[in-house]
Amino acid sequence: MSDSRYLSGGVVFLLLMLAFGWQYLQTGSGAQPEIRVLYETRQSDTQVQAQGRVSRLLNDDNQGSRHQRLIVEISPGFTILIAHNIDLAPRVPARRGDLLSFYGEYEWNQRGGVVHWTHHDPRKRHVDGWIELDGKRYQ
Repeated sequence: MSDSRYLSGGVVFLLLMLAFGWQYLQTGSGAQPEIRVLYETRQSDTQVQAQGRVSRLLNDDNQGSRHQRLIVEISPGFTILIAHNIDLAPRVPARRGDLLSFYGEYEWNQRGGVVHWTHHDPRKRHVDGWIELDGKRYQ
């Protein structure tokens, strides 16, 4: 076989992988998309799983359902807000500098985005989320 046949087959394979990878990003299927990519492409309504260090503890949001608010640095210089519903889930005893993992729904905003739905859904209409700290899961 000639080298050009191998090259063209490789290009077709690469294009197919890119197309399927984009489909996974759009549908939320397969591997979890990187939050940074979602931020840069202004995507929302996407389940994400990541970890980061707590950089700030904000006052609770007490408008409507109460939410514990944490600013988490997920990569150097890139932070997101985690809004954890404490009417449906236990408060996370996080402190500045703690490493935590989380699973929830990402929503884009100009400041890096917010992750919410980090709790169980008592109505079973939404995927259950969580926050893990020191081996304990809060949901």
